[in-house]
Amino acid sequence: MLKIKLSPIGKKHEIHYRIVVAEEHSKLTGNPTATLGHYHPHTKEITFDKQAVTDWIKKGAQPTPKIRRLLKI
Repeated sequence: MLKIKLSPIGKKHEIHYRIVVAEEHSKLTGNPTATLGHYHPHTKEITFDKQAVTDWIKKGAQPTPKIRRLLKI
């Protein structure tokens, strides 16, 4: 099952996240199916492609609870 989830990137105390579509049980830093956006938790900056997110949800990808809160789905 495909999930829309956060994939960590960056340094230890300066972490950023990519919003990706990946298999449910894949590694966090594994190869994602698609990259939809990015999230910086320290500045609360979120950039993502809303159309791509809705397209992936229509295709059957399930957002994680954290993604639901961040993107207000």
